[in-house]
Amino acid sequence: MPASGEIQPRGTNRRRVLVGGAALGAAAVGTTLPPGVPSIALAAAHEGAGEPSTADPFTLGVASGEPDRHSVVLWTRLAPRPLAEDGLGGMNRRVVVVHREVALDDRFRHVVRRGHEWTGPDAGYAVHAEVAGLAPGREYFYRFRHGRHVSPAGRTRTTPAPGVVGAGLTMCFASCSQFEHGFFTAYRRLAEDEPDVVLHLGDYLYEYRRDSYVSPDGNVRDHRGPETATLANYRQRYAQYRTDADLRAAHAAAPWLVVPDDHEVDNNWAAEVPEKPHRPQPDFLERRANAFRAYYENMPLRRRNRPRGPHIRLHRTVAWGALVNFHMLDTRQYRDDQACGDGWKVCEDAADPARTLTGDAQEAWLLERFRDSRARWDLLGQQVFFARRRNASGATSMDAWDGYRGSRDRVSRGWVDAGVRNPVVLTGDVHTHWANELKADYADPDSPVIGTELVTTSISSGGDGYDSAPGDNENLRRNPHIKFFNARRGYVRTRITPGELRADFRVLDRVTEPGAPARTRASFAIADRRPGLSERHPG
Repeated sequence: MPASGEIQPRGTNRRRVLVGGAALGAAAVGTTLPPGVPSIALAAAHEGAGEPSTADPFTLGVASGEPDRHSVVLWTRLAPRPLAEDGLGGMNRRVVVVHREVALDDRFRHVVRRGHEWTGPDAGYAVHAEVAGLAPGREYFYRFRHGRHVSPAGRTRTTPAPGVVGAGLTMCFASCSQFEHGFFTAYRRLAEDEPDVVLHLGDYLYEYRRDSYVSPDGNVRDHRGPETATLANYRQRYAQYRTDADLRAAHAAAPWLVVPDDHEVDNNWAAEVPEKPHRPQPDFLERRANAFRAYYENMPLRRRNRPRGPHIRLHRTVAWGALVNFHMLDTRQYRDDQACGDGWKVCEDAADPARTLTGDAQEAWLLERFRDSRARWDLLGQQVFFARRRNASGATSMDAWDGYRGSRDRVSRGWVDAGVRNPVVLTGDVHTHWANELKADYADPDSPVIGTELVTTSISSGGDGYDSAPGDNENLRRNPHIKFFNARRGYVRTRITPGELRADFRVLDRVTEPGAPARTRASFAIADRRPGLSERHPG
């Protein structure tokens, strides 16, 4: 075994990392020991005592996230048998050590940070390594070792230094990956775009048992285990999703910023209210606690995001130098229950200004971020449809911002009053692509455009979906501020520069078979200081 926990270099290349300078000083070893680990266990843990010598523990891959100018979170989770029903992935319930390396190159010839982290059954054998002392605005490569096993390599990067606008960045965002409804090819295509950062806006997994949520095209694979409720259920479900090689490739390609939506807990839940309150879940808060704990364990989040029982703080701002502020929002945990019994309704209660989607504290936090912002672009990474969207009967979705109009008005007015230079809302949830102009008053066609919303379709939820001419959808005629709609699966790729944000709506013609190519169905640009959408020729 190499001295000092060094991981033996093995051949790699940048392309394989993405789909499957000067030295910064002496390597720093940072040791994080869970509370209560007896010192007698240390020597055995160093070598992964008792673990199967032939079973690869890195079946769930690697990930990174939450970058800032000098640090990033590196993640992995040990699981030689990922679908084990106890949720512990076939590990033997002992505390173990996992070594890590960070390098300037994909062959790990120039390692700049080494260290090790402890993990065990209380953490679901997940590792969250907060590696500091990195240079701003740099690309890095990383990997882990446990015993004689070495993980795949991942690519990550730090953000630019404060005040640096830079030439631009590529950001992709995605949501809604239902394992049963289709293959995760869209994640593979996203990885091939080599983004600088990825935003995942919720419904990373689905809670349902096998065959209880069937795609119009039929399910192409099955969930393992019952509907998720216990910690073991959620851990097993996350592990099943991470067995997908395309999802692992997307995680390895770039750092992620994540927020959950509803299916990480229970469909359309609101605060302490489950989806179907007429079928009481007396242990719903316990279920929520299990879901949040498993979410933290399986995402590249910082230790400050660790949940406390049924509560987790996930709203935060990540600054990309002076170019972008990413404001990541939580639209589930603090909301009032959906008005008029949820669903699509014409509902007077939805206009009650006291109703809140974000909760008072998160709303105040966001408005303060607007007032403090000096960024070129302020992007809200959140879950549910922001613009007004009426159907033929005049009904709107009570689960979206339409059901919380007071909240929407206060947030919109907040960025206007603060003089936010370029506000853009990023949205998931609805399994379809949309491009929307945000209005000061949706009832007045001549009301000024005050912002823009980009909505991503699903990775796989809903099966293959369907294509249509951009203007054929009735929603565009009923809602003239909506400029684009498409119901294929895919994701959104953006290129953000000081002068423009360009959004490419990427689609796949099928997800019921693996390997489909991706193409750009439409492209729109938002010009600096000019809210609204200009269509661009794809390509």
